[in-house]
Amino acid sequence: MQRPLWHKLKQWSEHEPISMHVPGHKNGTIGDMGFVHPQYDITEITGFDDLHHPEAVLHESMEQIRKHPDYDAYYLVNGTTSGILAVIHAFQSINGEICMNRHVHKSVFNALDLGQQTAQIMQTKVSSLTGQYVQPVWSSQLSQNGKLGVITYPNYYGETFNIQQLIEEFHSEGIPVLIDEAHAAHFDLKGFPVSSLNYGADYVVQSYHKTLPSLTMSSILFIHHNAPHRARIESLLQTFQSSSPSYLLMTSLEQAQSFYNTYDSDVFFQKRQHLIRHLKQNGYTVIEMDDPLKLVIRYEGLSGKRLKTHMENYAIDVELSDTQSVLWILPLWYQHDYYPFNDLIERMTMLAKELSTLSYDYHTVPKSLLFTETGRYNPEVILNIQSIPYQNALGHRLAEHLIPYPPGIPTLYKGEVITKDMIKLIEYWSTQQIRVEGLSNGKIKVKDDL
Repeated sequence: MQRPLWHKLKQWSEHEPISMHVPGHKNGTIGDMGFVHPQYDITEITGFDDLHHPEAVLHESMEQIRKHPDYDAYYLVNGTTSGILAVIHAFQSINGEICMNRHVHKSVFNALDLGQQTAQIMQTKVSSLTGQYVQPVWSSQLSQNGKLGVITYPNYYGETFNIQQLIEEFHSEGIPVLIDEAHAAHFDLKGFPVSSLNYGADYVVQSYHKTLPSLTMSSILFIHHNAPHRARIESLLQTFQSSSPSYLLMTSLEQAQSFYNTYDSDVFFQKRQHLIRHLKQNGYTVIEMDDPLKLVIRYEGLSGKRLKTHMENYAIDVELSDTQSVLWILPLWYQHDYYPFNDLIERMTMLAKELSTLSYDYHTVPKSLLFTETGRYNPEVILNIQSIPYQNALGHRLAEHLIPYPPGIPTLYKGEVITKDMIKLIEYWSTQQIRVEGLSNGKIKVKDDL
């Protein structure tokens, strides 16, 4: 066997890549990753407890995860996805509907499909800075049949909103809330936004690996002491997680929490300001997000895709690019970390000199036309499907999500009835040559009612 993946990893590492993306350990340069060693890749041998029935060392370890006194922590070794699946499926037998924003993670749809649960889609505002979904809007109609709120906070770009008010609005109607804080494991550190753990959310799931120094797939589900269906969720965590949980992943969560508990963000903000100042001096446009860990980088006249390619040519790996920008996820710098900060400055300086000689490929900022209105999601299994021109789809029911890239978040959902405004949005995608999953050669898939 030629081991193509291993050779690809070795080839990539030889370029001394600089990480501006997840995971938070940034190629092993942030935090203490010395525990990552094959000798610690064990199973449930004597003395090491059982994640699916923790009574000893794993119980003690999770007890140490005390971000807020009102919550218990549950290790997730199958990522935040497993926590989302467990919580939503715990409501499968409860009458009512899920209430969710338009930019929920795809695992939410998987949970709805699995349990055949319908959802009310909340009106969701779009950011004027990034053109991305950011804030769901409460409506009294949600209280009529809502059984669980599922809210994304913050969005992928680190934009926040008044999450406290939204939680209180749900709770005023007796509706528990699951907050997907995948990108917020570092929240509540000095200088960073406040976590929804402070506002009584019933369930909060955080992807520790995205911003803290833990291994990919390691996350934590926090359950409030007063949250309903705890026993059911605990049981479902066994269903949606491996029966052989990785002790390396669980140890990395413990290490990441220790890092969090002792972290002093002063050095981070000093380096961040130095970096921003240097980027601006070299002709880059820098847009600061609500979450200081996220930076949006632009260069006048260049598309985000082209800028990303040029950064990668200098072995600077980024989180993503959109039409006009590149998104960076900064490291949690600290005194005596191993992150190649000076190399980053040097490479961005050399890149700026190169970019100044290039011709423009981008001139105007396109208006975001993300669909923001309320809707419904029906998790029916659609067997009879036909592909028709989108112009002829008024009144038909979508048979497949329509997902523009970037950011790769479903915008129009399977099961939604197509309206005139939706057709206008699809027409915009088509004329602007935006890549959309589910839209091919001007046709979309709809339910064939014949």
